[in-house]
Amino acid sequence: MNHGNGKLWTVFWPHNVVIASPDVVEKDGSIGIKWPWWRGVTGELTITGRRLDGKASPLRADIPSGYGVSGFVPSGIYFSAEGCWEVTGAVGAAKLTFVTLVVKASTYGFRPNYG
Repeated sequence: MNHGNGKLWTVFWPHNVVIASPDVVEKDGSIGIKWPWWRGVTGELTITGRRLDGKASPLRADIPSGYGVSGFVPSGIYFSAEGCWEVTGAVGAAKLTFVTLVVKASTYGFRPNYG
């Protein structure tokens, strides 16, 4: 599902729930997810976020350079814990905020079938 405001856009996971398979859980327990963004305004993207349903360190974001000043830019978002997260992407004064649920697949018995 696309989410945007005419200046910034992103894509949600199905049902707006990030289900993190074991291969995206970092050694420190954080959850690293690739997250796409599209910029309709010029400038560098920044991403901030906080957990809404409990205590956790703020999320970390990895935004590579080399994607120009507008259009598509990928990012890596590292959620420090499972939970309900508010995420804000910004380019200058343009901001896009959304809320998503982040869970580890192993918490709910999900095991990917790679066979």
